[in-house]
Amino acid sequence: MGGTSNKQRILMNIRRTQKDLFFIFLGILLYGVGYTAFILPEQVVMGGVSGISALLFYAFGFPPAISIWVLNFSMLLIAFRALTRQFTVRTIIGVSMMSVIIGILQPFFTANPIITAGEDKFMHVLIGGAMSGAGLGLVFSHNGSTGGTDIIIALLNKFFRMSFGRAMQFIDISIISSSYVLFHSMETIVYGVAFTLVASFCCDYVINGSRQTVQFIIISKEYEKIADTINKRVHRGVTMIEGKGWYSKNDVKLLIVLARKYESQDVFNWIKTIDPYALVSQSFCQGVFGEGFDQIK
Repeated sequence: MGGTSNKQRILMNIRRTQKDLFFIFLGILLYGVGYTAFILPEQVVMGGVSGISALLFYAFGFPPAISIWVLNFSMLLIAFRALTRQFTVRTIIGVSMMSVIIGILQPFFTANPIITAGEDKFMHVLIGGAMSGAGLGLVFSHNGSTGGTDIIIALLNKFFRMSFGRAMQFIDISIISSSYVLFHSMETIVYGVAFTLVASFCCDYVINGSRQTVQFIIISKEYEKIADTINKRVHRGVTMIEGKGWYSKNDVKLLIVLARKYESQDVFNWIKTIDPYALVSQSFCQGVFGEGFDQIK
């Protein structure tokens, strides 16, 4: 029994890792399209390592794909002892994927532009920010990392006790403001701030949307079939509680299920298939921590 359980757990972990890698790749691809197709042609500078790489590209023509890789790995070497092994491995994978994707996409969109630079620049910045933010949201919500200024922020937090929010604001504002030295334009700074705000909003929206959790309380005579089906089909745990109907004085079984919001329709479909007359209560949870959900930090 223990061997079978371990094999199932290993298989589930492999499938989860494959799923995470797929969405991390999709997220980085989305970020890469927004960055290379909409931002670089408009010469906008954002925060983070991508912003530094954009500055180097505008000033010296240095390929962003190479500078993103070099800058991230340089910071990883400097901060190696201050970072966890898991963060380092995830960062190496994410940064390598990003460098390769941007290295492929930039010459492609240079030869086949999908926008006309200078025309409706603000709209291009909004589209690029939305795509980049949504892409990063996919990466972060599936335990990925793109490194960047997260490495510097970790160091500032450890050695100077600076909060993550303040450190991030300080670094991003410094990078965006430095574009004035190159372009001598306040407009470029405004576009950089607009990009950062839109990207942050979209990133938070994607992360919070994928992590929203719901709780089901199910009362049904077919509680055994429903519990088994949710276990096997939705891959969520079920807790059974003994209860008693106050009006009928009959014993009832209550099933409690915690699931992600995007899994709720599957839960409803299976309940309806087994017992269309089941009593189901659904409520949103402020947060769920533990195995299968978020880690307690």
